[in-house]
Amino acid sequence: MSLTLAIAGGVWAGDETGVVEPAPVEGAPGEFTFAAVVRRAEELAASPYAPDRPDLPDYLANLNYDQYRDIRFNRDHNLWRDEGLPFQVNFFHRGFLAKDRVSINVIDNGQAKPVAFSHDLFDYGKNLVPQEMPADLGYAGLRLMYPLNHDQIFDDLAVFQGASYFRALPKDLNYGLSARGLAIDTGLPSQEEFPVFREFWLRKPERDATEITAYGLLDSESVAGAYRFVIRPGVETVIDVKAHLFLRKSVQKLGIAPLTSMFFHGENTDRFMDDFRPEVHDSDGLLVETGHGERIWRPLVNPIGLRVSDFQVENPRSFGLFQRDRDFTNYEDLEAHYQNRPSVLIEPIGDWGKGVVELVEIPSSAELYDNIVAYWIPEQATRSGQELEFAYRLRFAKDPEAGMLGGRAIATRVGASGTAELDSNKRKFVVDFAGETLAGLDPETPVEAVIATTSGELSQPVVQANPETRGRRLFFELTPDGATPADLRAFLRHGDNVLSETWSFRWVRE
Repeated sequence: MSLTLAIAGGVWAGDETGVVEPAPVEGAPGEFTFAAVVRRAEELAASPYAPDRPDLPDYLANLNYDQYRDIRFNRDHNLWRDEGLPFQVNFFHRGFLAKDRVSINVIDNGQAKPVAFSHDLFDYGKNLVPQEMPADLGYAGLRLMYPLNHDQIFDDLAVFQGASYFRALPKDLNYGLSARGLAIDTGLPSQEEFPVFREFWLRKPERDATEITAYGLLDSESVAGAYRFVIRPGVETVIDVKAHLFLRKSVQKLGIAPLTSMFFHGENTDRFMDDFRPEVHDSDGLLVETGHGERIWRPLVNPIGLRVSDFQVENPRSFGLFQRDRDFTNYEDLEAHYQNRPSVLIEPIGDWGKGVVELVEIPSSAELYDNIVAYWIPEQATRSGQELEFAYRLRFAKDPEAGMLGGRAIATRVGASGTAELDSNKRKFVVDFAGETLAGLDPETPVEAVIATTSGELSQPVVQANPETRGRRLFFELTPDGATPADLRAFLRHGDNVLSETWSFRWVRE
């Protein structure tokens, strides 16, 4: 029997399971548009929240992690594979912790038609499951594929799975940090709310397409929203996002364009980590570019206690979580390859007004936890019935700031002060700056550092030429003011010329 997956009004590469009625979101006859998803989000927000989470059969609900991982989509049945299109799609099975049902539709010739679930699309490994499974079981998410690294091999391009999480790959890199549709009440004493993408629509690409468009319907107790994702793969994979939000109720902290990453330890970790690897992280810093063009770099930490840092900014030009350190010897991990994790830069489209870029750093005891979150919070308080729109671009890349000429902070180290005898009551900071502007200076050119702290006392800074990086190394020491945290800032200049971004660091006695 040939295997086909049914789509209402037609079939896709598999076993015909019957005709499914068109998804009601499409509305009146005519071509499907983003406006249809916006209308659906508005309708959802006008009603009490009702998650799409029908009970799973015991043979799926009772799976453990390894059993669930043993369920794999058969890629011979990828959507559009037999048509030879430039993009392919497959789906994730519900089960274990993947409780929410994600409905998936395909837009073909202007019409949106749902993709029906079929048992025969999956390899269940050692799991014992019946041949007959609920026809309305649905999926847990989707994977987009594209010949990213080799012309004839379809590689992972992007994954949408788990609440509103999604992540993408540029050429030659591995999965790392994730983006999210929305962050609600992150880092507060109250329970964080996790919106869910409950439905997707994929626009069928043309044979010569270099981009693919997906639409998502987001829903949660407080917010419903319509999202459009235009994804362009390459050396730098770019996702243009448009979000139209409807608030069911006010939200204390509404995080726009959130990113989630992992930082376990790095060269700036000033406590002992019993790990053979020098560093373990998906990202090593937060970059914020203000509306006035100042670039602020905050190295990430794995704190003892929760840390929340806010960067006041009006109409931000960009912000993102970066993996600047690309040297394998700084990780020594032959499995994880942390040196190959992408950086992600978010570029707002249009004026976002006043607000803050917030960084949340959560204590973590292992590398398997994503303990870093960054997002933008509008200054204006939210209210029930409010309607908001945002547009932005995500750039997944090895080096989204490759064209930058000024000095970048490429390493931050912290230790006891002193030289011959070390004094752990004081802290020494060593910051390496590198970049084309610094590399072009004669090593004898005098460069000074401008440094400041919110508490404690700073020594006179020293700046030295660093022949290994062709940049400059900054030294200074902090005498703490008791247990008061110190917010430190530093940048390099030559005369009136600013040579580097602003390095920012919060030191806390732990």
